[in-house]
Amino acid sequence: MTRFRTARAAPLVAALLVSACAAPQAHHQAAAPAAQAPIEIGVIAINDFHGALEPPKQTVDAPDGKGNEISVPAGGAAWLASAVDALKAEHPENVVVAAGDLTSASQLASSLYLDEPSVGVMNRIGLEFNAVGNHEFDRGWQELKRLQDGGCARNTRFQPCQLEQFEGARYKYLAAATVMPDGSTLFPGTGLKTFGSGDRKITIGFVGLSLKSIPTLVAPDRVAGLRFEDEAETINRAVPALKAAGADAVVVLIHQGLRSKGAGDPNGCNEAAGDIQPILDHLNPGVDVVVSGHTHWAYVCNYTANAAAGPILLTSAGVYGKLVTDITLDFDPVTHKLVNRKAHNVIVQSEGYTSGKGPVATTTAFPQFQPRADVSAYVKRYKDASLQLVERPVGHVSGPMEKESEGGVGAGGSLGALIADSQLAATRQYGAQIAFVNPFGIRTSLVPAADGTVTFGQIYAVTPFNNQVVTMTLTGAQIRATVEQGLDDTGDKQVLAPSEGMKIAFDMHRPSGARVTAITLGGKPLDPAKSYRVSVVNFLAEGGDGFAGFKDGTERVNGPIDIEAFEDWLSAVPMRKVPAEDRTSQAK
Repeated sequence: MTRFRTARAAPLVAALLVSACAAPQAHHQAAAPAAQAPIEIGVIAINDFHGALEPPKQTVDAPDGKGNEISVPAGGAAWLASAVDALKAEHPENVVVAAGDLTSASQLASSLYLDEPSVGVMNRIGLEFNAVGNHEFDRGWQELKRLQDGGCARNTRFQPCQLEQFEGARYKYLAAATVMPDGSTLFPGTGLKTFGSGDRKITIGFVGLSLKSIPTLVAPDRVAGLRFEDEAETINRAVPALKAAGADAVVVLIHQGLRSKGAGDPNGCNEAAGDIQPILDHLNPGVDVVVSGHTHWAYVCNYTANAAAGPILLTSAGVYGKLVTDITLDFDPVTHKLVNRKAHNVIVQSEGYTSGKGPVATTTAFPQFQPRADVSAYVKRYKDASLQLVERPVGHVSGPMEKESEGGVGAGGSLGALIADSQLAATRQYGAQIAFVNPFGIRTSLVPAADGTVTFGQIYAVTPFNNQVVTMTLTGAQIRATVEQGLDDTGDKQVLAPSEGMKIAFDMHRPSGARVTAITLGGKPLDPAKSYRVSVVNFLAEGGDGFAGFKDGTERVNGPIDIEAFEDWLSAVPMRKVPAEDRTSQAK
């Protein structure tokens, strides 16, 4: 029977966390003779950094040790670098790894420069292995190869090497399940690192891989010619080869994950569930740790899939570098068998900020890191270069708009409605009557200045993909079926955010595929047989996020880039009102 439980946390001394230069702690000075002391290896893990060079102005909610929950401002590359340095000091024998999506869907200062500065940050942090995530394919696999190999070949509409001669990633991308037409993998699938020497030499093997569902998450032309194989089968092939090469333990880096119930504990694993479970359930014995991602959820779990495979330590550090996972592996010095494993998500507390709900202050309940000077200077170079564009006002809105959800279903809320309205307005010339926005494509909240001013940097943070808006023809029946695809039992659930005049009602208590209870346009039910002109971004038009129904759209016309449509909509009036009506509603 599948069983999750929270893994025992490995506490860190507060003083150590404050300084990147702290010395190793006393508990590493074993009381037993050195020959008998366990051999300790530290695995320092991150995932879903998404080019968050600067603090993302978000929090980590965590227990304060007094029975309450506290929101801790966290993230930022320079603070993350210091947190990693602190953990390196805690573990003299260490390796830094990642589970994908380090780049793309990034802050503007990174995205404008094709995420070269994010790679530069990871080089400075000392990352060694990274599993390729879905967003790392956003600009195409050829551009991803450039991020690994370096150079200034132009693969996109943006010019590479604008501020520096790009050297490429010093760390290794791993892509065991991503196969080229000739049968080779896009990147190596595995890697090894050896620690110590002589009788105390330990080798850890790493398997890194993307998801077989990548073609549904990325525009098809970005992965043309690639094949994505089954994750569990790929891991099961790789583990014996790593063991034969001398691996004493195996760590899997995979861009898939789960969500636990409730919030407020980045080390929790309460009623955890997600698409990584079927993968874990089909693993053969030999996997010791799985570093995961993709869901942007933070957790530390002990997972038992079956008696044969044994327990697996499963971790994720959330998103945007707000956390870093401290994994400790202890090996018997004689047999070299792994005798203990534990993990703890460390909050990368950075600096306070002001949210739409007011000030968010730092706290003494958790240590606060200091930004590492060299990384700060490196980030500042890119930030300064992009500042004129980032700070350019693009319009005014009447109030803040937060990302939303409805009972566990992703929902666009007023922000999704505003974006959908902008895309509808931009494509009316092509006959558009409806526009839809996928809530998972809304990356952050939109909080204007006191006078309502919104900058280009803010709207880019909301929708950083540079997708093209496509207008197509669909019948009412096709539209309803496509909306259902976001609410079915395949993958995470989201209800498309519609443009003005459309309303969607749904009931998650109904069977999968029959959860939309009403869908109206202008107060009238959609006519199943009637044709409508519908606008969505090209990611959705090609079936992204599981909305395969959009692929059936006909009479397609390519329109503007989504960010341009958004800016035009905001700038068209002195003050754009926040959409007030509830366009989606879920039955209780």
